[in-house]
Amino acid sequence: MSQTPESPQKGPYPVDVKAGKRYFWCACGKSARQPFCDGSHKGSGFEPVRWQAEETRRVFFCGCKHTGGAPLCDGSHNKL
Repeated sequence: MSQTPESPQKGPYPVDVKAGKRYFWCACGKSARQPFCDGSHKGSGFEPVRWQAEETRRVFFCGCKHTGGAPLCDGSHNKL
């Protein structure tokens, strides 16, 4: 049985990332620090997704937690 993550918001989270920095995207949707992990997934079967910025720029982290391109938004929220 596959689990369904919570969707904290329909649209993406715009974040200015720094080159070389690692980010841990919340995959379960329970974190109070969206779009990033705060450990709320413990015991849920979900794990955060580690992502490292290749360059300093603005990216859009998925907010609905249904993206096919985790952790970044791929527009899947438009089908929910």
